[in-house]
This record gives sequence, C-alpha cells and structure tokens, in this order.
Amino acid sequence: MPHPYSDLAAERFWRTGVADLDPLAISRLWIPKFRIRPRSKIVTAGSCFAQHFSRALVARGYGWQDFEPGPSGLDPEVAKTFNYGVFSFRTGNIYTPKMLLQWLSWAFGDLPEPDEIWQDGARFFDPYRPAIEPNGFASADEVFASRAVTLAAIRTAVRQSNVFVFTMGLTESWANAHTGVEYAVCPGTIAGHFDPTQDIFVNHRYGALLADLQAAVAILRRENPNISVLLTVSPVPLTATASEAHVLLATSHSKSLLRAVASEACDWGNYIDYFPSYEIITSPAYRGIFFAPNLRSVLPKGVDHVMDSFFRDQAARFSRDASDVATPPTPPATEVVEEPEDAAAELACEEAILNAFAPQKSGSPQ
Repeated sequence: MPHPYSDLAAERFWRTGVADLDPLAISRLWIPKFRIRPRSKIVTAGSCFAQHFSRALVARGYGWQDFEPGPSGLDPEVAKTFNYGVFSFRTGNIYTPKMLLQWLSWAFGDLPEPDEIWQDGARFFDPYRPAIEPNGFASADEVFASRAVTLAAIRTAVRQSNVFVFTMGLTESWANAHTGVEYAVCPGTIAGHFDPTQDIFVNHRYGALLADLQAAVAILRRENPNISVLLTVSPVPLTATASEAHVLLATSHSKSLLRAVASEACDWGNYIDYFPSYEIITSPAYRGIFFAPNLRSVLPKGVDHVMDSFFRDQAARFSRDASDVATPPTPPATEVVEEPEDAAAELACEEAILNAFAPQKSGSPQ
C-alpha cells in the first residue's frame, strides 16, 4: 500500500531538496498565493531589510510607490538622510506589529495621536520616528505638522495600493509606562532622555504579536478590501538586546516568534502570504555565504539571491501575459542608488545606533 511519503516531490525531502544541492540551486521555497505584477502598486514598511525589497522592485521596473517623496530637486543622499524614499512613507523603521498598528490607528482615527515630544536643548524630536530629522525640528508644532503629512501619506498608500509588504524585525521594544505607546527606539539613544520611572522595556510575546498584527491587517483590509499583504521577517540579527539573554539567544527568540506569527497569519486568507527571505539568508543550508564578516550585515549577493528567488517563484506560479509588461507607475522622486559592497551600511536602520554603546575590546580605538 502506498503511504503519504511514497510520491512526494524532491523538495519535500531534506536530502534531495537541500543536502544534495549547491546552496544556490535550492528552489521552490515559495508558492505565492497572489500575483504581483509590474503594474501592481506596492508599498513597503518595516525593518531595515525592507529597503532592499523596494530597491529591487524599482530596479526591475515594478511599481514600488513613494507616497511621501522629498522636495523636488533634493540631492539623493540628503533625501536619504532625512528618510525620504526609504519606505513608502516617512515613518522610519517599523520593527514590530505593535508599532505598525499604532501608525495605522493614528492615520485612520482608531486611536488619538499622542502628544509626547522629546526635547533636546532647542530642538524637538518625534518619539515615534526620531531619526527622520537628524538635527530635530525647530518646534513642537513642526513635529506635529510633519507627522500629519506622514499620516496622510499612510492613508493614501493604504487606500490606493494593491500590495502592502511588511518586514517584521524585532520583538523587543520600549514603551511609555503610563500610556503604553511604543517608541521607535529606546529613549536616550538617538534622542530624548531615558527615565527608568517612565520608560519600560517590552519583549512582546507570541499572543501579543499575533493580536497586534491581526488588528493592523484588519485596518488595512477595512480601508482597502482589495489590498494583499506580504509578510517577511528580517534576517538581520539584533544589534543589542535589553533582555537578560545573550544576544545570540535573544535574536533566535525574536526571529522564531516573528516567523511563527507570520505562518499563523497566512491561515487568515488568500490575501496574506509570507515570503521566506529570512530562511534564504539564515538557514544552515546556505552555509553563511550571504553574511558579511560581522555576521550581521547581508551582502549584496544575498539580497540579489533573495530577490531572484522572489521573482522566479512568482513566474513559476503565474503565467506571464500582456499586462506583465505594462508600463509601471512613475518611479519615486528619490533616485535609487546602486547597492554598495556592504549594502547594510547604506540602510536607514535606527536600531544600529545601539552599536555605539557596545564595550570596546582591549586595545581597540574608542
């Protein structure tokens, strides 16, 4: 009698699907649920790794959307410094489902916009995106006015787009102990001042992560019933951990929970899917070939392989037709630059500031 393992495809077995193959020949990791065409309007948000995704889309003529472009004529490097053209709206990094839920809730009126401001001397910073203005704002009114522009961009992005790509990066966060509102980073690192009586460390558990993501997706679908959601998990390890664990274990904890949440979310319907960029970069099957010597930064060849897999799996699942060569939407106003050798060094990554607080090795330069 045949049994369930009698006629499985080669990729269902570790030996024939992984061990017997050159790492770059491993394929069929993803069977997409929905089609993403060049003419699809695609928005990206999330952790640092999401920036690779948007760059690859633009480079291949896909319709990545920038709903909050910088002023006309702004130098591309200056634009990037001020977080224009980094994500589809100027939120900076959104590392957790809770933070995504906050931004969507403020944009669509589900929650009142918080009035907390961080002040350093004569400059003012937005606690929820403190890195977007490197030198801060001139006044609190400027903070709120700038945030209003971003909230409007989020509303437009959600209502006018076909695909929302969200890259989850962390479970660790810092929040206001009295309001529960989550900050972008720990106060006192990029801006602000740390107050142990007010600033609390939160390491989100599975149930909270899942509930926050579900609530965020519910807002997306309420505002645009036709929008599809593509989840990814950043393969970039934590820069530092505020938990009591070794950073290697803290990274495994965070990524495992986020990966499990993504898998669970895929059961909600055909409108939500997961693309395995995390596995492609981090699995032992790839022998670490996609990481830089610091074992954290993803090399350009890793990004290229991830995106080659994305487009190849889309092509394998869906037949091309005339609409696949339609002219994509207008490219973003900010110039997309070529990936440097150490691509991660060029990403806008707020969490990376924590590197500055690592103890120095004996004899190393300060």
